[in-house]
Amino acid sequence: MTTKTQAMKQKLSALGDPRVIDLLARLHVEADRQNLTLVGRFLSQLPRLLQGKPLSWERLTPRLSDLYLALDADNGLWCYLLIRALGARRVVELGTSMGISTIYLALAVRDNGGGTVIGTEIVPEKAARARQNLSAAGLLSFVDLRVGDARETLKHEREPIQFLLNDAFPATALPVLQQLTPQLAQGAVVMCGNAALFPADHAEYLSWVRNPEHGFRSMHLPMKFAGEFSVKTGSAVHCERADTSE
Repeated sequence: MTTKTQAMKQKLSALGDPRVIDLLARLHVEADRQNLTLVGRFLSQLPRLLQGKPLSWERLTPRLSDLYLALDADNGLWCYLLIRALGARRVVELGTSMGISTIYLALAVRDNGGGTVIGTEIVPEKAARARQNLSAAGLLSFVDLRVGDARETLKHEREPIQFLLNDAFPATALPVLQQLTPQLAQGAVVMCGNAALFPADHAEYLSWVRNPEHGFRSMHLPMKFAGEFSVKTGSAVHCERADTSE
């Protein structure tokens, strides 16, 4: 076992499940190794990023399809503890990728007494890898993993949702949030980490979710890469009326 893996296992000890901790430690170390590759694939967009301009996601997306693009361990732990605090039993994740973040969500739901994490992933190969990792963690039975565009895979949701991890690419992040808002329970939490990394690409998302007429109270979390933290405070009826009046 490497020193990095040992340090990661110690950081993850709050999760309390040795099987999950061992797996996540290994996956995080693998994901961290990919970060140099990730930087290289964003290199052509670096000038736009530094200038605070939106990126060319049409070019970027195909170049990212084989990478983890995972939540880091600190934010994974934050999501786990937040779901435990909420007592959430129904969680939705946009952008499952290879399942690192999903493991945190599913473990929290399991530890809350059971429930379902609805994961969405548009790349079939990533979804297959996610299923393998969730199975290795012993958590696959708590996950409903759907392959395809989230705007389609989630359009028939009718049950209350207590937590939404909005880890989608920018073009999808706001439309799916708007689509799911009527199903978000009072007090539901929405996390959008990518809003911290790519604020220019999420300008419309941030403007919408910070407008109290849409039923949320929202702020940027100061922790590294934590992103936008939003709490559903208005009713679905109020939000629908606000949308209609725009």
